[in-house]
Amino acid sequence: MENDVSWMATDWTEEERPATDLRPEMPHPARIYNYFLGGKDNFPADRAAAEQMIAVAPRTPGAAKANRAFLQRAVRFVAGQGIDQFLDIGTGIPTAGNTHEVAQQVNPKAGVVYVDNDPIVLAHARALMAGAGHGATAVIQADLREPAAILADPRVHEVLDFDRPVALMLVAVLHFVDEELDPYGLVATLLEALPSGSYLILSHATGDFDPPATAEAGKQIYKKAAAQVSPRTREQVARFTAGLEEVEPGLVALSRWRPESAEQAEVWAPGYAVVARKP
Repeated sequence: MENDVSWMATDWTEEERPATDLRPEMPHPARIYNYFLGGKDNFPADRAAAEQMIAVAPRTPGAAKANRAFLQRAVRFVAGQGIDQFLDIGTGIPTAGNTHEVAQQVNPKAGVVYVDNDPIVLAHARALMAGAGHGATAVIQADLREPAAILADPRVHEVLDFDRPVALMLVAVLHFVDEELDPYGLVATLLEALPSGSYLILSHATGDFDPPATAEAGKQIYKKAAAQVSPRTREQVARFTAGLEEVEPGLVALSRWRPESAEQAEVWAPGYAVVARKP
């Protein structure tokens, strides 16, 4: 069916049923991304916007999958370092290989808090969490632009113990935060609340690898989806890890962060990735 979205099939209780206006006639950034990943949680307007982006940059779906693969590699890495707590902000619509699934493969007791400001995303995430595995998980509605509210939310502290190291995940989200909103200050506030030994997992869109016209076309397409995109240079992205210890290979092109195959390493992806530890 043209408008079929998998989460709608969930047997909701009256308390759980989302009162969300999906606005299917308007493209939505999370659903566009879901389409790039090969997901089914999108509408014709989302697919049309995604195809416009593909017409400008044909390798965009591969880049989205490369970003997802980075998330999974990074989660496995930090879980292997003994981290069993994850704060995933700007999580997007759930798809295969979510943070809690990857982390709990390493440690079944790993706890994950998903944070997003979008009720559409939250409806999907809560449907998925109904069948979550062994570890503690929570999904909360909050905004990256208000870090104090995230840190003060009691549901965060029900799952995460801030006296022990936490992995802060900001994967493909900071490029939706304009400079005027001080994205560096937002990240610093979040990191300040975490103890020594915590990690930052970050990926960020860039225009460094594309002709200026391609980056501008992408901005205009996302603007129609009510999203302001701010790609940043390598130098700008590097500022997010100031004072942290970057894990090898440091801040690199998205597909070059510890690829697990030669094929992964060669995927074109206009973004940077880094994992860094708080000393």
